[in-house]
Amino acid sequence: MDVEAVFSDSRRVFSQVLGELRAEVRLQDAGTLVYLNGGIARLTGLPGVRSNELVRFPGGVFGIAFNLDPEEVGVVMLGTSDALQVGCTARRTGRVLDAPVGEELLGRVIDFLGNPLDGLGPLQGYQRLPVEREAPAIMHRAPVTVPLQTGIKVIDALIPIGRGQRQLIIGDRQSGKTALILDTIINQKGKDVICIYCAVGQQAASVAKLVDDLARHDAMGHCIVVVADGSDSAGLQYVTPYAATTMGEYFMDQGRDVLIIYDDLTRHARAYRELSLLLRRPPGREVFPGDIFYIHSRLLERSTHLDSDHGGGSLTALPVIETEAQNLSAYIPTNLISITDGQVYLSPDLFQKGVLPAVDVGKSVSRVGGKTQLPAYRSVAGDLRLSYAQFEEMEAFSRFSARLDESARRILERGRRVRETLKQPQYDPLPVSEQVAVLVAVTGGMFDDLPPELVADAEKHVRRVMRERLPDLCLRIESGQELEVTDREAIKAAILPFPDSLREREKDAHH
Repeated sequence: MDVEAVFSDSRRVFSQVLGELRAEVRLQDAGTLVYLNGGIARLTGLPGVRSNELVRFPGGVFGIAFNLDPEEVGVVMLGTSDALQVGCTARRTGRVLDAPVGEELLGRVIDFLGNPLDGLGPLQGYQRLPVEREAPAIMHRAPVTVPLQTGIKVIDALIPIGRGQRQLIIGDRQSGKTALILDTIINQKGKDVICIYCAVGQQAASVAKLVDDLARHDAMGHCIVVVADGSDSAGLQYVTPYAATTMGEYFMDQGRDVLIIYDDLTRHARAYRELSLLLRRPPGREVFPGDIFYIHSRLLERSTHLDSDHGGGSLTALPVIETEAQNLSAYIPTNLISITDGQVYLSPDLFQKGVLPAVDVGKSVSRVGGKTQLPAYRSVAGDLRLSYAQFEEMEAFSRFSARLDESARRILERGRRVRETLKQPQYDPLPVSEQVAVLVAVTGGMFDDLPPELVADAEKHVRRVMRERLPDLCLRIESGQELEVTDREAIKAAILPFPDSLREREKDAHH
């Protein structure tokens, strides 16, 4: 090899590079860290920083500019800041916080930045969109007209939910809120509804169990699980619901239907209270900051049903709130009740009595979903809600009276069988046609002669009959057609007589 020729080529390359090199001076805002504690940093400098702008610290640690005071900038830290020391330099990034979006997220468990938590490797080929986005304009929205079937009889029949609605799930701890959410997600399998489960402040073991349940029921394929567990910083817990909403809006903008669950916004509010107090913002009622209502309203207002000119997609929100000692008039529950389009209240009293799901029909309401309910439901369950509420009142009253007339006794007996019918085991969401058939049977008095403990077996018989003998009627009900009188008679004729095994058990129960 000719050494002289090699040196000659090297000199020529270096000369070319130096000839193209243009030095320039860039001005970059930098600040100095003067305080760091509890996931909060205070900086001096950064005069041009904007609200909610990302700030970069040494070691790749980021924070969000939250307080813009004349003397200093209050920053909410995102992630571990143990390696940082007072006096280090922080710099502006010039961009706001963003979140990953795209089809690649389906079936994954991630944090709000897109870091995988499921051990399946990094995400590939995704886009990023801002975490904070404006809610769709009023004129871009369409009425809620399509039902979102949960597969849970008491909700689909009495407290229906529509696609694009915001329905609050509220109740004390350990009253079955997450179990109800889990069944709803499982029921969306095969219905072209993308589900996003946003866990805020939950125990890591609880989230792992939920993910395992979804995987066992083959429901992870249409799900994204976004996690900020209880061990994460308050900043991460505060930002995660907004990031999950951005992920859902990506699919909604494509004209698809999305269901997003925030579990739960009580912990989200507490995380924001912690941040606000550390940033020395003035406290208000229950020590929450004055804008606590606004942080939830701007989150939930992003859920809607878009009109056809803007894709026709929908984002349905099911925020979860935990009450204390059944206190629905506390600050955060009343805020969320006023923002949302109805609530499903889970009663610990019903839970302790074994009425599962423990939905209190009297305190639950859907302000939108009744307009989306399939015609078959309306013809069967039209007056069921009122009659069931009357039964519950009469049952409470009957404890103080030994004498009841015949009509009151009939109402009580029918109501007890309706309650048994509305019970439902977990992981067993029902198709629309089977729900309607069971309601036809119980409202038509077909279970009146059965002891309450046999209603569950009779219900299984009704469901089996619908699947095996009336498949055409099932298709018509699920396609949204009216339930005619002849259809009701066909259901009753197919159900009766009850199988011999059920009759034998009925005789044994009477004896």
